Amino acid sequence: MKIYTAFIGILMICLMVGAASAGSPSSTSSTSSSSSSGTSSVSASTTVSAEEALSQVYVSSVTVDPQEFYPGDQGLITVQLINAGTQDVAFYHADILNSQNIYIPDESQNPYQVMTYLGPGTTTTYTFKVTSKYSEGIYSPVFSIASRDSGSIIYPIQIQVASTPIQEVISQRPDNFALDNTDTVNLTITNPRIGAISDVEITPSGTGFGISPLQSFIASIPGGTSVNVPFAVTPYQDGSNVTFTIQYSNGQNIQNPHSDTVVLPLNIGTSKTAASTVVNDLALTVSDGAYQLTGDVTNTGITDANGMVVSVGAPATPVEPYSSYAVGSLTSNDFSSFTLTFTSADLSAIPIQTTWKDDNGNTLSSAQTFDLRSLASALEAGTRSGGYGGSSSGITGATGVTAGSAGGYAGAPRGGGLLGFGGGRGGGLSAFYPVIIGAIVLIVVIVLYVKRKWILAKFRKQ
Repeated sequence: MKIYTAFIGILMICLMVGAASAGSPSSTSSTSSSSSSGTSSVSASTTVSAEEALSQVYVSSVTVDPQEFYPGDQGLITVQLINAGTQDVAFYHADILNSQNIYIPDESQNPYQVMTYLGPGTTTTYTFKVTSKYSEGIYSPVFSIASRDSGSIIYPIQIQVASTPIQEVISQRPDNFALDNTDTVNLTITNPRIGAISDVEITPSGTGFGISPLQSFIASIPGGTSVNVPFAVTPYQDGSNVTFTIQYSNGQNIQNPHSDTVVLPLNIGTSKTAASTVVNDLALTVSDGAYQLTGDVTNTGITDANGMVVSVGAPATPVEPYSSYAVGSLTSNDFSSFTLTFTSADLSAIPIQTTWKDDNGNTLSSAQTFDLRSLASALEAGTRSGGYGGSSSGITGATGVTAGSAGGYAGAPRGGGLLGFGGGRGGGLSAFYPVIIGAIVLIVVIVLYVKRKWILAKFRKQ
């Protein structure tokens, strides 16, 4: 009986353990089912309709090159799309539509006819090569792209077509050119259009002159700006013309070739602004067996004379110490004294020559011829009176300015003037006698005026 009771107890324990083991897999299965149910719930929450997915895609930027078309120009329209949503959107057939003036010339060359997918958070770019017809105005072509599962994206683009030309003018040039002398000219190019022009090449052409540089290049001229392009021109013959050909492209990343020309006549003549020299106030002495000539040279022109040198010509023979005289730079309306030493058997026609350089480095010269016999006669007679007559020759070089007119001083005394003032060189102490006497008289008058009361009082006492 005891054995039977123990057997029954052991059997009951085994049944209970088996029941507990069977309950544990059931709980695990339930948990797995719950987890699977939760995953399905999350997946269902991230899936949106095709219309909602398309609404999360938008045009982020549009660029047009060139910014302003010439009639007939080609151009590039670049459109960027961004998918701000959470799932892929399938697109096909991107195009430029609804404009008779801005269009894709060959739809077979449109690469955006195939299906593409725009993933979440990604950007894609569409670039279309379009053409403008030959009519001016503001046009609105439309960017269009269709989605596979919903509608389309439509985005209007504004494009301006205008034939406004660029402007070219010779903004700086001399009033006249001189043969074999170099002058600088400026070609000014103005772009009045909205957009930039690029790859600007300026090429001068023609005969009878030298020019530098032979070609000039400008990468870009933005809309509403100007540039100056300098050229150094040296004419070799009269009647020549310089033709400047300006070639450029309308746009930055596409070639739309255009060209224009400007003609510069090289008129040979007298410059109105060049430096011009006049020699006057001459005086002649003898020193060490040679004549010593002193005088003044004045720049009566508008521009400066650089590196000026004064010298005498034949029949005079320059000798030291002043065979030539370096004045240096002489500004407009300024003058400088000079001294020259020379020998000559004939003083009837002594040329005095001034040589200088202009701002472009051209060497210019002027010559005046003087009759110095009257000065020599006065020198021999031991007087300071005398004069000179003379004739002048024209300036040689770029200026073409005449130095002076025929004639000159005709024996006018070099001293004199009111109370002895205004005299020329020389005169000695006697030239100051009138000044000394006048000063003494003035001092006496002042003293008498200051002491007038004291003097009157003395007279009354007497």
